[in-house]
Amino acid sequence: MATAIHERGYAHPDTLVSTEWVAAHLNDPNVRIIESNEDPLLYLSGHIPGAVQVDWTNDLNDPVRRDYISRDGFAALMSRIGVTPEMTVVFYGDKNNWWACYAFWVFQLFNHTNAKIMDGGRAKWEQEKRPLTREVPMYPATTYPAPDRDDSAIRAFRDQVLAHVKAGKPLIDVRTPAEYIGEKLHMPEYPQEGALRGGHIPGAKNVPWAEAINPEDGTFKPADELRALYEKEQGLNPADEVITYCRIGERSSHSWFVLKYLLGYSHVRNYDGSWTEWGNAVGLPIER
Repeated sequence: MATAIHERGYAHPDTLVSTEWVAAHLNDPNVRIIESNEDPLLYLSGHIPGAVQVDWTNDLNDPVRRDYISRDGFAALMSRIGVTPEMTVVFYGDKNNWWACYAFWVFQLFNHTNAKIMDGGRAKWEQEKRPLTREVPMYPATTYPAPDRDDSAIRAFRDQVLAHVKAGKPLIDVRTPAEYIGEKLHMPEYPQEGALRGGHIPGAKNVPWAEAINPEDGTFKPADELRALYEKEQGLNPADEVITYCRIGERSSHSWFVLKYLLGYSHVRNYDGSWTEWGNAVGLPIER
């Protein structure tokens, strides 16, 4: 079993909370628990009591163009789920917190920094036989003065990635090895679609996202194991400017979270365009 969060040597251990912590704060009016899954029907089948759902497709993304919601859209979302700027939001979900980390990352674009991830996600909560409910909570609407979305610090765009490649700076491809070498366009159990070409961005190192978690319960590995994974094996340094990517940005937000908050990297960005953009773009370089 994983050791206690504060004993694992993380740079920012306060960004993780345990299932025990969440269970103790179910009725805390200053905490909003948020479930975000790949499969939105999971929430309806049962969720942590008091948790609200944030759907990565309908709630976080612009309905027309490939981009995230605007300041007004984020303000409306926060009002609907009853969150104030001072409130602590705690994310959890399926797939060992892929989409929880993705939602966390989007919230950081709007500077809601009082945010945490529940270590182990939905699977650990269920594994421990903690309570689930189908009752959907209703919270009073709030007024949330959202700032403009800031894409400058933690988000990377295609042309920035291309400049990053030309400068020889590190990129981390968090997909499976089969995707990295171009045999697959997605993980094996998914439809093989979404890109016209397979392979990886030139110079990218392959560190699959799942190598950062303990397979028995989905919790994050301790900092010394994570440093061995990224620094001893791949030669990264906390002072490096690093870009992570996957297929659409959700798995890479998980690795972004590991590098930025658990290992303390100060210059790490997530390329959410990822392989569905790079593998479809005319003329961009690809390695296999």
